[in-house]
Amino acid sequence: MVEDTTHLLEIWVAGWAGCRGYETRREGRFPAALRADTTHEWEYFAYDPSDAEFEALAAKTAEVPARVLTILTNDAARYTLLGQRNGLHVTSASQTMMIVDMETQDSEDPWLSDDDLKLETSRTDGVHHAVVTAGEDVAASGRVFVVGHTAIFDNIVTSAAYQRRGLGSFIMKALAAQAFEHDVDSGLLLASLDGQKLYSHLGWREVCHVLMLSTSDEGADLSVG
Repeated sequence: MVEDTTHLLEIWVAGWAGCRGYETRREGRFPAALRADTTHEWEYFAYDPSDAEFEALAAKTAEVPARVLTILTNDAARYTLLGQRNGLHVTSASQTMMIVDMETQDSEDPWLSDDDLKLETSRTDGVHHAVVTAGEDVAASGRVFVVGHTAIFDNIVTSAAYQRRGLGSFIMKALAAQAFEHDVDSGLLLASLDGQKLYSHLGWREVCHVLMLSTSDEGADLSVG
């Protein structure tokens, strides 16, 4: 599966914004999303921009402390230095974009071996949700949004009290089963360090690193999924 990372970024932003109900727009040739639920400001995205493109995006980011510039790259040192030259510092460098061939994923609904846990699935405004509950507690949850033939997975979370019970994998499988209601051929997500281990185990592979920059620390790890 050969991919154009610029195109993957466009798809991911569309799906991530779809999952979260964010408004999107263009900043030059690059996508941006308004983080209405957190910073109430714009986050700009670019894959390996030129020095001049980076400077223009950095200038827009620096206008407001809550703005974030997210760079996809495999040359983090270059953009860390460019950030320093343009008044931005790195707030997160641990995430990666990951991709999977959906043909390798199970299309059947998974089943819970623990009778105390219950899976609930739903769909709202095109967003598929999967939630595992234990009585009144939410043990794990996640969501997926399909753009074209790509499923974008977002906000895969397992509560601390329910970790190490395979619920992260279970949620991913439950979401994949919902994604297969559409004609999907690939999956995309941004993964934290912990998530990278889980997704690698499920057959996902790394596309590139993700660098988040800001004039403040308000944007740290906001895109973690």
